[in-house]
Amino acid sequence: MFEELDYRQTALGELILRRRRILKLDRDVVEVILNDEHLMSDMFTASEIALATIPMALLEAAGRTDADILVGGLGLGYTADAVLRSKAARSLAVVEYLAPLIGWHEAGILPLGRRLADDPRCRFIEADFFALARGGDGFDPQAPGRRFDGIFLDIDHSPDFHLNPSHADFYSKEGLARLAKSLTGEGIFALWSNDPPDQAFVARLATQFPSARAEEVVFHNPLLEEDCVQTVYLGITGGRTYSPRS
Repeated sequence: MFEELDYRQTALGELILRRRRILKLDRDVVEVILNDEHLMSDMFTASEIALATIPMALLEAAGRTDADILVGGLGLGYTADAVLRSKAARSLAVVEYLAPLIGWHEAGILPLGRRLADDPRCRFIEADFFALARGGDGFDPQAPGRRFDGIFLDIDHSPDFHLNPSHADFYSKEGLARLAKSLTGEGIFALWSNDPPDQAFVARLATQFPSARAEEVVFHNPLLEEDCVQTVYLGITGGRTYSPRS
């Protein structure tokens, strides 16, 4: 059972926002479909939230209350919302390529309503995150060269499974080196992955970040009736040493 909430034609194809009834669970889920491919939903959000809570907890433990954060990929907003709920956050910029996603947040038709759009600390940037990463001016068009205390990325499915082949160079040593230049001296890069930890990618991170590791996010999937494992990768620049969570 589906209810189409909105339909938009984008540069990437057909984008649909819909509500679907899952009879097995007796609940509705809101999901985004791109060209018949499931892009995101509000059913399983643990790892999207963890993408923010893990690095923000490290900043909080360091006593930060003035952290400027960039999120790549707005989606349904769960990562951004978790950033803003942290006492370490001072400001948040969110880069999103698909304008309808920004519009849905501004219209308040997603599960979080207008929570992000109404927060004065949060600003949406309609742009291609990966194109900005390749450029020499950083991620904030209003402040070229701006550095962030945290850059949290949730766009591709994993470092090796990309929505667009053009994203692949970002995950190379050279791409990660460019990314690191947009972080402050005690900054944290966090990356979401739909797959279990890949130690080869951790090793690649470690070539550009003094501290690199992967943290598992385990959650129960009632549809499969089993636990699933996703990953948050962390790359931390020089300076302060952030200890892993206990």
